Amino acid sequence: MSEAFADSSSKGPSVDSPAARSAADDFRAAAEGKAPSREFAPPVDEQHPLKRAAKKAGQFRDFAGEKAESLKSAASQKLEAIRDGAEDTVGQFKDVAGDQWHETRAKAQELHATMEDYIRANPTKAVLTAAGIGLFLGLITRR
Repeated sequence: MSEAFADSSSKGPSVDSPAARSAADDFRAAAEGKAPSREFAPPVDEQHPLKRAAKKAGQFRDFAGEKAESLKSAASQKLEAIRDGAEDTVGQFKDVAGDQWHETRAKAQELHATMEDYIRANPTKAVLTAAGIGLFLGLITRR
């Protein structure tokens, strides 16, 4: 039996491996009547391909999450900037349209007052001019 432990080419566990040392410590503790000092856990092999793939997948997920948050933040900032610019432009258009409306209304009132004064000063000319324009429009619309 001592030959089996002395032979390093045997298929059994190596005496220098952590699992063999742990087992030996547990046997000693049992022989002395004590409980084993640690619980058995399978050794974690960080070089296992599945472990590496899972670790890389976790890193990729974290990286993708960070990039998605970054893109979301940038998009919301751009959207806010566009919204602010659009609100400013709408406000400018509204102001310009209001100014144009007031100017046009003032010009129309001024033209109305001028035409009224002309008609009061020259009633015969105004009636004959209106009749001439009406006759001309009537001839044009018949054709």
